[in-house]
Amino acid sequence: MNQRFDALQQFVHANCMGAHFTLEPITGDASFRRYYRLISAEQCGIVMDSDPSRVNNQPFVEYNQVFVEQGLRLPHILSADEAHGFFLLEDLGQTHLADLVNEPQIIKYYQQLIDLIPLIAKTPAVNSMKRYDTDFVNVELTIFKEWLVETFLEMALSHDEYEMWQAVTSLLTDNLLKQPQVTVHRDYHSRNLMFCQQQWVVIDYQDAVTGPVTYDLVSLLRDCYHQLPAEQFEVLFDYGYQALTSVGLLDGASKVEFTRWFDLVGLQRHLKAAGIFTRLAQRDHKPGYLSAILPTMSYITEISARYIELSALHQWLVKHIIPKLQEQL
Repeated sequence: MNQRFDALQQFVHANCMGAHFTLEPITGDASFRRYYRLISAEQCGIVMDSDPSRVNNQPFVEYNQVFVEQGLRLPHILSADEAHGFFLLEDLGQTHLADLVNEPQIIKYYQQLIDLIPLIAKTPAVNSMKRYDTDFVNVELTIFKEWLVETFLEMALSHDEYEMWQAVTSLLTDNLLKQPQVTVHRDYHSRNLMFCQQQWVVIDYQDAVTGPVTYDLVSLLRDCYHQLPAEQFEVLFDYGYQALTSVGLLDGASKVEFTRWFDLVGLQRHLKAAGIFTRLAQRDHKPGYLSAILPTMSYITEISARYIELSALHQWLVKHIIPKLQEQL
């Protein structure tokens, strides 16, 4: 780590042309990347340390170009040493959507962000962009089973529970694949959307995939870190449906069909997220995400209660998983 930080400082030194500088750590990222705020007399910026032995940096660079060409505002890459995984990015300040959720104009802010989703969806897929296919969904859902249930709670699935889990996986996979497939940001939520100079800037975009058309709207409106009040959610859900319909992205899907697509994508996403939060705590020693698990699980139980096909999952979660989680947490 010391050797890597020395190399990072040399990268910064070269970009500051010898001027004195300081690097202030920025905490809170869930990935293997590390971020620092660069402060010097000559310039400011954000320094990203993204070790190429642990992170594939090609999408970060490649997707930046295609999203910007599509008309989206992303952080400018000011300088890069891709071989070592060092990047100097513009400093966009510190205001995220998460900081503005109690503002009087919050509905307008969300509507502005919903209006950007079609731009993301219509971004041409590049060769390195993965697809949400059956294997991809299985890998994501396995995170919940392995990390939350088996590792964190130390519970083994019975034969009947395993059969139930396979049926749920099949149902959620079918729902994902039957929707129109578009480019999705995949983490389009309140901590990855920044407000800078009266513009919305999209960050943490490097995990974009080709996937279901409802995914980014789910990420925004069913945010693991902020629960919208019911009245706000209904207004914004309707706005999202109309926004996607008006640009022809829903292939004529009715509101009822769209609602089911949305709900089941949200269920899949939140099962994955709950598993990731426990993995971050156990594997990556980042316990700060544990507080998001129970709010995430409440959404899962809310949706699973609405659909008869998910009644067995709902009962398992309510009777066995959530009580055990409450004890552990």
